[in-house]
Amino acid sequence: MRSLTEQEIRTSFVNCSKGEAKRVAVPRDLDRRPWDDLDFLGWRDPGAPDRSYLITERAGRPVGLTLRYPTSQRGFLHRSMCSLCLTTHPGGGVSLMTARKAGAAGREGNSVGVYMCTDLACSLYVRGKKVPDSGARFEESLSLEEQIARTRYNLYAFLDKLCA
Repeated sequence: MRSLTEQEIRTSFVNCSKGEAKRVAVPRDLDRRPWDDLDFLGWRDPGAPDRSYLITERAGRPVGLTLRYPTSQRGFLHRSMCSLCLTTHPGGGVSLMTARKAGAAGREGNSVGVYMCTDLACSLYVRGKKVPDSGARFEESLSLEEQIARTRYNLYAFLDKLCA
């Protein structure tokens, strides 16, 4: 993914108003993000414990989503799998992220959900740049490039549901 500016991030959101996008808490460390290793930029809102944001590139332009997730987490013995990168995590490492649909459907209250890594570090888990709390990912027969392609495919399928 190419690096993004704060302005590009704010104008990329498809499922919130321009006013809401202006109030998004954009990360201040954009210049230190590992852009070459990211399929999407994701972060949690430090001022709102139930909000997170995701920006990816689609058709050469950034597409941003506002997401919500429950603040209550599962017990540590419970394990869940991320629907995007297929990484398993104990406890609250995976959350149901819901996003308001784009356009009129979203204004009517319709939303779509997906189980994702709570820390939004899917790209780093797939590439082995970050290790989940459980210590490892499942060994796969797919190459790294195929795993990255699958993660992007799963992300784009979620985007398609939001923008339909």
